This record gives sequence, C-alpha cells and structure tokens, in this order.
Amino acid sequence: MAPPEIPRRLGFVHRYVPPAKGTAARKQTTTTLLLLHGTGGNEDDMLPLGQALDPDAALLSPRGKILEAGMTPRFFRRLAEGVFDIDDLKYRTHELADFVEAASCAYGFDEGNVLAVGYSNGANIAASTLLLRPKTLSGAILFRAMVPLVPDKLPDLSGKRIFMSSGLRDPIVPRQEAEKLSKLFEQSGATIVTLKWQKNAGHELTDDDIQSARQWLLQQH
Repeated sequence: MAPPEIPRRLGFVHRYVPPAKGTAARKQTTTTLLLLHGTGGNEDDMLPLGQALDPDAALLSPRGKILEAGMTPRFFRRLAEGVFDIDDLKYRTHELADFVEAASCAYGFDEGNVLAVGYSNGANIAASTLLLRPKTLSGAILFRAMVPLVPDKLPDLSGKRIFMSSGLRDPIVPRQEAEKLSKLFEQSGATIVTLKWQKNAGHELTDDDIQSARQWLLQQH
C-alpha cells in the first residue's frame, strides 16, 4: 500500500492516517495519536510506533519546523544539550496546539480524545503542551522526556493519563529530570501518572519501551 499523501496545509507538513474501517463500530470512541518525533526525525518516523501501540487509532504525525544547523528537524529551539530556548518553546507549543485544533476540524477526529506519543524532543513538546495547553490532549505517552519548563501557574490536569518511559542509563536525561517531570504532573492533578524505568536502556527507544507503553494503553481502555 502506498503511503498517505503528505499534506502541507494547516501550518505543518504532516501525515494523517484515519482509523481502520469499522473501528467506530467496535469502540465507543476512537483515539487519535499525536505522534511527535525526536531530533532529526520526520513525519514518517513515528507511524510504525503508533500502529504498534494502537492499531485502531487514527494517527496525526507532524514534522518539526525548527531546523537545527539548517538541516535537522526539531519542534523547538535549544541553546545547548538540555538547555531550551523557553520563549521559542512557548511559541511552538501554542503553534502545535493550534495545529491539532485545526487538524481536528479538517479531518473530523474528536479533539477531546487526542493522546500524544512523543520521543525525546517530541516528548518534551508534548509535556509542554500538557503544561501550557492542557485541553489539547487527553494524555500522553512520553519516551525519554525531561522538564521542558515550569509554568507560572500549574495547569489542571485532572482526567489526564500520562505514561513516562525513561532509561536508567540515559546520558541525556538524568533520572532526577524524569522524576521531577512526573512529580510536576502529579502536582497538577493528573489522574494517572506512571513512570516506568527501563533498566538496561539509554536514550534510545527499545522494544521494552514499546511493550510497556502498549500494555499501559490497553489498561486504559
């Protein structure tokens, strides 16, 4: 089967894959997975992961608009490894949230049932979206996330479901960063916050990450 066309409207180059036919009849609500790639990724990279996590879900996968060194896509600027341009992060977070809202109108999916699935840079902007535009997401699956920012006022994350998968050997995201983000979600009232440690993993995504996330997601249905 040929890959779906890459639309360039709505502000982001992106892929949209509708749910499988008959999904609505089998499930009361259909989830849309907002797939957010890591540094250097694109709109295609996360599609297999989304399908592995929930084969019945619709998939919305944008490409980051920031080009680091003129060629490497990201979702927001950074000043150094682990040091973010906070002003740009805030701007890009709202830009992404507006894109999800526009995409829901264009493709007809339920904007109240959008679950972010982000890896590294994508996980960080997903976390920022939860903290700055919480109504955009019903929850998130975050691989190798760190604290993107601390908002002036904590959001109300009641009803949100959040799964974090972090590597104990991650040289980029220290253990305390993942724990701090988890506590930030808890302090904001998230209904479910699960932090899963992958004992033998670094920053790379592993099969154990995917299986852990899939099992967690199945428990939420």
